[in-house]
Amino acid sequence: MKRVNDFLKAAKVYYLATVEGDQPRVRPFGTVNEFEGKLYIQTGRVKPTSKQLAANPRAELCAFMDGTWLRVACELIEDDRIEAKKSMLDAYPELRGMYDEKDGNTQVFYMANATATFTSFGKAPETVEF
Repeated sequence: MKRVNDFLKAAKVYYLATVEGDQPRVRPFGTVNEFEGKLYIQTGRVKPTSKQLAANPRAELCAFMDGTWLRVACELIEDDRIEAKKSMLDAYPELRGMYDEKDGNTQVFYMANATATFTSFGKAPETVEF
């Protein structure tokens, strides 16, 4: 899990895929935070991402850096605790202009049943589960 966290932080941008009905939806994200031994992402409750994950928590993340790409297939499980939200916002203080752990909009999700695959051309893929 640490390798996944480090890769996503170093890449700075990853793409999150969710499903809306039968239509895949992909958008750039930049938040990832380790809290209590789990990897978390953040979004706003008013965003389509939130509604899509409420209907179907299965998601996939993808990032590319230095000739290697990472795909993480997982379930994103909401953690509504103030402590989890505060940890995320403390890790990304630039978001505090838009979000607050007590605003009713900030949402954090942790990755469950995750399979991460690191792939580079010419090398065998490496898989990590957490």
